[in-house]
Amino acid sequence: MYEVELGARLPRVPPVPPAGGTVAQARLLLRLHTRPISEVVLPLTPDGLEPEELADALADIVRLADAHLECDGLPTPPRLTASGLGGDGVPRCLHRRHELEADGPWMTVLIATRDRPESLRRCLDSIARMCYRRFDVVVVDSAPSSDATARAVEAWQRDHPFPTVSYLRERRPGVALAHNRGLAAATGSWVAITDDDVVVDRYWLSGIAEAATSDPGVGCVTGLILPAEIDTTAQVLLEQFGGYGRGYQRRSVDLNGHRPDDRLFPFTVGRLGSGANMAFETALLRERGGFDPAMGTGTTARGGDDLLALLRVITGGRTLVYEPTALVWHWHRRDYGSLRRLVHDYGVGLGAYLTSAVVHEPRLLPGMLRRLVLGAWHVVGRSSEKNRNKRPDYPRELEIIELIGLARGPLAYAVSRWRHRRMSR
Repeated sequence: MYEVELGARLPRVPPVPPAGGTVAQARLLLRLHTRPISEVVLPLTPDGLEPEELADALADIVRLADAHLECDGLPTPPRLTASGLGGDGVPRCLHRRHELEADGPWMTVLIATRDRPESLRRCLDSIARMCYRRFDVVVVDSAPSSDATARAVEAWQRDHPFPTVSYLRERRPGVALAHNRGLAAATGSWVAITDDDVVVDRYWLSGIAEAATSDPGVGCVTGLILPAEIDTTAQVLLEQFGGYGRGYQRRSVDLNGHRPDDRLFPFTVGRLGSGANMAFETALLRERGGFDPAMGTGTTARGGDDLLALLRVITGGRTLVYEPTALVWHWHRRDYGSLRRLVHDYGVGLGAYLTSAVVHEPRLLPGMLRRLVLGAWHVVGRSSEKNRNKRPDYPRELEIIELIGLARGPLAYAVSRWRHRRMSR
């Protein structure tokens, strides 16, 4: 993946060796004034692309930048050149960002991890490189099998005086339990949550701060999640399954004047983000009881804890903002066996989430029942928004596994709640 800043001189794109006899291609993330605006895939010649050739290949992308330039009070150029879109002066969006980076809200970055010290170190390395500096980090070690993660965090902190990293150990398994443990220790007015298999962009917290302060009603911010690599068949299939990306346009969503054009709303909060990249106003999340401890990775319910938390922000009358500048890169599993487990667990987690939503918010049940047929089509319909990116050769086996998991979700959630209450007692 190459990053191209359209507001500056365009770079030369070097050649990429073709894989398996196919034509060499380059994935480009296009930014304007640091904001992601699109992702494109371009075929490459054996010599790569010179800046002038890159400008010609991206000629149509200028239309995506016009609205951004107009908002910043900058002229819209007739075409993209090797020198970029140019423009004099500092864009308004960067003025605002610089103010926030100097005096924005204090945040706590929360990472739940289990037995992946190398991946965690990679994540922490990226966090230390962020432009936003008003934050600390809480790492929660979820039911570890050894003290390897504790040693890794201690060693990392010795080598990095900033940021401050607090290490906590949670003896019971479950990502929601780990997040609740970290939430209790958070010092920031906002808590930004990511995973140990993620690398955060240098503007991640800057984007969260911009969205969080855009309106007093904002209670949650989600962001763009892009694949760190797409090298294997399993990674390609995961992107067809739905991936984690949710587009390049900021969206504000609530139950009042910002309802999306989605007949399944608010139950389809997964279209607005997921647990690898979400931030909450700390006081609000604590007031709502944090995350359902009977859900998430490490429990019988397998997932859904993030979706329920996002749903309850919206049903509680607050606004959720999806902000693409709050970007992270996710390292997809490389093998097909891991993909099969992920798809099954996604189905279980979805069923558990819908069950948990009714348990926590019984008033949602009539609306859920009215949308039952539409929801079923959303899951299995070939032309539904969920499935439209699947190619004809997408494995039928994965679709069946997902449906089996979905059917197991309600019972899995009931069992998980019983187990959690028993352990708590």
